Amino acid sequence: QVQLVESGGGLVQPGGSLRLPCAASGSIFSINRMGWYRQAPGKQRELVAAITSGGSTNYADSVKGRFTISRDNAKNTVYLQMNSLKPEDTAVYYCNVRGKTTMSSSFDYWGQGTQVTVSS
Repeated sequence: QVQLVESGGGLVQPGGSLRLPCAASGSIFSINRMGWYRQAPGKQRELVAAITSGGSTNYADSVKGRFTISRDNAKNTVYLQMNSLKPEDTAVYYCNVRGKTTMSSSFDYWGQGTQVTVSS
């Protein structure tokens, strides 16, 4: 079993910043990919940013240049630094972690979600 703990959401004014950490714990043999997704009311969940174990990253076009994803492999933690926030960034943000519990058993877990609201 793998547990994900997210934090860092909240209310912020346009142009402000937030940092979302997500820590994975439990029966983890290795982690291949860590990512953040978001879902706004009435919309589908979408990828915001992801990072592989080797450090390769990819971002949604809408957040490039404003958001930065990073990870601390020793702590099994992924961070999403969000700068220059816009009202359209308002959504529930979900952490996703993919890896292995053993050499032959994979996992794909989601966090509980954290609300980010950008409003004046």
